[in-house]
Amino acid sequence: MGSTSVLWSLPLRTTGAAYRHNVGMTRMGDLLGPDPVLLPGDPAAEAELAASENPSIVAAAHPSASVAWAALAEDALADDKAVAAYAYARTGYHRGLDQLRRNGWKGFGPVPYRHEPNRGFLRCVAALARAADSIGETDEYQRCLDLLDDCDPAARSELGLF
Repeated sequence: MGSTSVLWSLPLRTTGAAYRHNVGMTRMGDLLGPDPVLLPGDPAAEAELAASENPSIVAAAHPSASVAWAALAEDALADDKAVAAYAYARTGYHRGLDQLRRNGWKGFGPVPYRHEPNRGFLRCVAALARAADSIGETDEYQRCLDLLDDCDPAARSELGLF
């Protein structure tokens, strides 16, 4: 007979800053679910955007910063340039996926909106949803909504997508 593993015997992290920050953020209350991914952010890009630097300049200087691509996509959407918004959002989305994977994300699980550095990626997903909806790409629109729901059920309302 094969051996069985006893999941309840696995050690749980019950102390430290990581525990205090992550507590309560497992998917659907699943204590065995993956830990939330907390991206490190890009302080230089964030500071430049906060200082009203042109998002195109910020994206060129910091191409891996999803927050810069999100700003470009949101500006393009505000100017009724859905195709440009789609391209910017798609770029930021892929840059964000790269960062998530480097930080332990396996393609599913919590990416909390409340963690500021995660917002660049989540804003890109929301902008991609809006742009996809604008050009009639309903499958992509729904995939983006589903991804936001998987990352953080509160993200859609925080980002104005209902």
